[in-house]
Amino acid sequence: MKPNMKRLLFFLLLVFVVVIGVLHTLTPGHMIFYHDTYRRLCYFPIAIGAILYGLRGGICLAVLSCMAFVPHLYMFWARGPEAYYSELSEILFYLAAGVVIGLISSRENKLKGKYKNLSEKLAGSYKRLHDQASQLVEAEKQLGESQKLSLLAHVSASLAHEIKNPLASIKGAAEILADEVPENHPKHEFIEIMRSEISRLNHSVEDVLKYCRGQQQHDKVRKEPVGKIINQVVLLLEAGLEEKSIRVSIQTEPEEKEFVTDEAAMIQVLMNIMINAVDAVEKNGRIIIELGKYERGCLIRISDDGPGIDEGLFEKVFQSFVTFKEEGTGLGLSISKRIVESLGGKIFIEESTLGGAAFSIFLPEKTLGNNESIKHV
Repeated sequence: MKPNMKRLLFFLLLVFVVVIGVLHTLTPGHMIFYHDTYRRLCYFPIAIGAILYGLRGGICLAVLSCMAFVPHLYMFWARGPEAYYSELSEILFYLAAGVVIGLISSRENKLKGKYKNLSEKLAGSYKRLHDQASQLVEAEKQLGESQKLSLLAHVSASLAHEIKNPLASIKGAAEILADEVPENHPKHEFIEIMRSEISRLNHSVEDVLKYCRGQQQHDKVRKEPVGKIINQVVLLLEAGLEEKSIRVSIQTEPEEKEFVTDEAAMIQVLMNIMINAVDAVEKNGRIIIELGKYERGCLIRISDDGPGIDEGLFEKVFQSFVTFKEEGTGLGLSISKRIVESLGGKIFIEESTLGGAAFSIFLPEKTLGNNESIKHV
C-alpha cells in the first residue's frame, strides 16, 4: 500500500475513534444499549490499525480507544465499584486486542517481506538461468554451424581442386573459339562473356583454395561500373529468363560519373539474388532492377512479383544453410551478405511493390577496403 493511502486510512480511523468518544459523551447514561454498541465498535479501528500498521498501530489505536472510552467510565462511577470495574476491564481488552493482533500482523508482514525477497531472488536466478540457457543454445547452434562450415571447407577444397583441371580445358577451348570467330561476328560477344566467366570462375576457385589453406588474398581487384555489371548478369541469365518469359526492367538514374566497384564480387552477389528471383517468380513474371545514388554511395534494389518472404524470416534468410528451395544449399545469400559487408555495404530485404520480395544493396563510396575512394557525383 502506498504511504499516502496509509496516512489517509490512519486519519479516518482516528476520526472514527473521536466520533465514538463524542457519542459516549452526548448519549445519556441510561441508554445502555447505545453505550454497549459504541464500546464494541471500538474494536474495529483497533483491529484494522493492528493489521495495517502492525504492533505500533494496534497499541496506538487501542490507547486512543481507551481515551474515547473515558467519558463512558464517568457515567458508571456513581453505580458502585462492581459496575465501574466491570466497565474498566474493557480498557484492558482494548489493549490486549491491539497487542495480540499487532503481534500477529507484524509477524505476518515479516514473513511477507521474507517471501518477497525470496521471490525476487528466485526471479533473478530464473532470469540468469534463462540467459545461460539461451547462451548455451546459441553456442551449440554456432558450434553446429562451425562444424558444417569446417566440413564444407574440406569439401570445397577437394571440389575446387577437381574443378581446376576441366576448367583449364574449357578455357583452352574458349581461346581456340575466340581465335576462329572474328571480332565483328555477332556471336563474338558471347565468346568474350564465356572467357570472362571462365576467368572469374578460375579466380573463385583460387580464392576458395587460398581460403582453405588460410592464405590472404592480395590480388588486385578489377573495378567496373555497377550498371555494366548489372547488364552482364542479366545477359548471363538470359536463357533462364527466356525459358520462363520473365520481363526484366533496369531503371537507372542519370549520372555524370558511374559508380564503380569490385566486378567479380558484385557479379557473384547479383547472380545469387537474381537466380533466387528467377526461381521465385512464375511464368511471365516480372523483375525490376533499380540503380541510383543514395547518400554517399549507391543503392541497388532487385524486386520481383513472386510469393515474397515472411517478415519474420527477413534476417533468417541470410544465415548459412537456411534455404526454402528443395535443392538449395542455403549458402548463396549468406555468402552474398558477407561479400557486401566486406565491401563496406549492407544488404537487407523489404516487401516489393510488385508483391514479392525486394533485395536492397547499399554500397558506400569506399567499397574496396583500401584507401581508394570511389567517387560518385
